[in-house]
Amino acid sequence: MQEYDIRDLSLAPSGHRKIEWVRNNMPLLRDLEKEFSESKPFEGVKISLSIHLEAKTAYLCKTLAAGGAIMSVTGSNVLSTQDDVAAALVEDGLRVFAYHAATEEEYDNHIRKTLENGPDIIIDDGGDLVSMLHKEMPELADKVWGGCEETTTGVIRLRNMEAQGALKFPMVAVNDAKCKHLFDNRYGTGQSVWESIMHCTNLIVAAKNVVVCGYGWCGRGVAMRAAAFGARVIVTEVDPVKAIEARMDGYDVMPIAEASEIGDMFVTVTGCNNVISGENILTMKDQAILANAGHFNVEFDMNWLEANAVSKHEAREHIMAYELPNGKTVNVISEGRLVNIAASNGHPAEIMDMSFAIQALSAVYVAENHKDLENKVINVTDEIDYKVATRKLASWGTKIDVLTPEQEKYLKSWEV
Repeated sequence: MQEYDIRDLSLAPSGHRKIEWVRNNMPLLRDLEKEFSESKPFEGVKISLSIHLEAKTAYLCKTLAAGGAIMSVTGSNVLSTQDDVAAALVEDGLRVFAYHAATEEEYDNHIRKTLENGPDIIIDDGGDLVSMLHKEMPELADKVWGGCEETTTGVIRLRNMEAQGALKFPMVAVNDAKCKHLFDNRYGTGQSVWESIMHCTNLIVAAKNVVVCGYGWCGRGVAMRAAAFGARVIVTEVDPVKAIEARMDGYDVMPIAEASEIGDMFVTVTGCNNVISGENILTMKDQAILANAGHFNVEFDMNWLEANAVSKHEAREHIMAYELPNGKTVNVISEGRLVNIAASNGHPAEIMDMSFAIQALSAVYVAENHKDLENKVINVTDEIDYKVATRKLASWGTKIDVLTPEQEKYLKSWEV
């Protein structure tokens, strides 16, 4: 009997429509689905997956299942699961443990249930599957061939585990692939964050002071799109090199203690905690808006807000207004959780097509090479990166030049 824990199986028709829509706009995964159906690279392989459970992720799951994988699926955020999509996957025969607005205890139980199948391969987003395997299920961790990690936060956690000698199996840093972070993190985050903020607030971005905390690839995308909408962009950073880059890209750079006094909208994109403290929040303008685009809801101090706010009320769907002791009010979108997926549909399908193609091909790489891989964080191979890039260009009908034999010889020579 199939196992699952979802809200409502009757929602499946709506989920199927969503999955079909993204399938029509994800040509790389469509090609892989066809290839996998014939080659069966995952025949009998148990894969446990934790990624934001919406339509694009569901199509990745169906693509892996087409390759013979025995899928066990959950979400990677308590607010990002779409219940109709989860129901559709159950109807398609997958093991699914996830529902929207789960408690932290329920979320942990869903992670646990997803791992109880004894996975051969892990596909993670943020590191919660890997963390639970190592902390609570070491006997299962010893049997894992390896896995793939989707996001910056997860890769940071994995590299810390590797440095401490704690990582029990190899993990591919999918986030660090060129066809992932250059496009998903920058263009995907840039578009989806502002889609979500504008939908939630119904406010204009032009002429606002927008504070972007963090200038990695995701921060670059958020800043770039805010500027395109006509905002004055202020960047806060701890890395002096990234701060120089932000200045040269045309943005103001200052400490958060200064930026907190002049910002109208704040977007945190750092992967670190307490980037905006309670002290900073107290100095903000009345009706300032706070949104987080980092993986966990720790980037601005929600605990301080909950403990010190005089009152709170739902100002709009997805927005909680907190009245501060000084009489001002700040507005927090989606409990400080990942704004572009907790309050909307996440990255565009065409962007996730590249990221999930990297995921799928990296999973094949693990399945085929796990016996030769060390228990380390490993890079996506250039072969996979360029295969995805070439197929993406082909899907657009775009052609590029190819080096001649003479040019290849010249580039490999030290004599001019």
